[in-house]
Amino acid sequence: MGTSQSSSGSPPGVPMVPPWVPDPVAPESADGAGDDGADDADGDAQQPVPQAAPVPIAPSGRFGPARTSLGSFARTGSNDDMRKGVGHYVGKGLGGARTATRRFGGTARTAGSLYGALSAVSAGQPAAPGSPLDPALLQGRSADEIMDAVVEAVRPVDGTQDTEASRHAINDALSDVLNRYPDADLLNLTEEQRLFAIERYIALDVFNRFDLDVGKHLRANAPGVAAELTRFREVKSYIRETVAASFRKARTAAQAIDSRRISGMVRATLEETFEVFEGYLT
Repeated sequence: MGTSQSSSGSPPGVPMVPPWVPDPVAPESADGAGDDGADDADGDAQQPVPQAAPVPIAPSGRFGPARTSLGSFARTGSNDDMRKGVGHYVGKGLGGARTATRRFGGTARTAGSLYGALSAVSAGQPAAPGSPLDPALLQGRSADEIMDAVVEAVRPVDGTQDTEASRHAINDALSDVLNRYPDADLLNLTEEQRLFAIERYIALDVFNRFDLDVGKHLRANAPGVAAELTRFREVKSYIRETVAASFRKARTAAQAIDSRRISGMVRATLEETFEVFEGYLT
């Protein structure tokens, strides 16, 4: 699965955080449980970020500085230009680390749903009627078929670029789990394997959005196909390593883990990751 390459990036004059982007953490149900039905004793720490501050409007040329640095990186392979490009992408392109974190609210929410789905399947919990994750339907299925079922259950198609990018990220994250843990059973993942899937999902979703917004410019400036592939691998590796370090900190700080807390952990991971990217410019 690959992301669409037709986008020229988000336009100016629109909210940096579109109105359809969800809060990072799903609201509690009427009985006080999170979206996975678990008790949320420390839920106050994981409530959605207050949206009191107005969402900034995207300025003209919002991705200009990122494209300049990434164009130089594409031509020369300079890691300094690559890091500056990613920093400008967050700083001006997404409005800074805090606004960028709000922009990726869907990533945090989906991560919680992904963790909940993988946990429920591993625990053998009954699926909702018609769910693609009905254990009876998944028995004997190939790994690819199981991954497709997880994608459909966690992030159904809705026609948006965010959802398309997120669906690819879920699929690729599960593929990475099988590469890291060759004996892993997608229907019975360990806690370590589930958390690795979440970590990779975050990195891949951020990379896919980056690709949609500014990847076209990087491609246009690479001196050849081999250089283009190398440059994208380097950017993806940089994002992946930064996300991994931030996610480890969030895991260490977590008192307990369920799907709502995962969403909060992912929000913290995203904000720290974006601060690292933006901080390279100072």
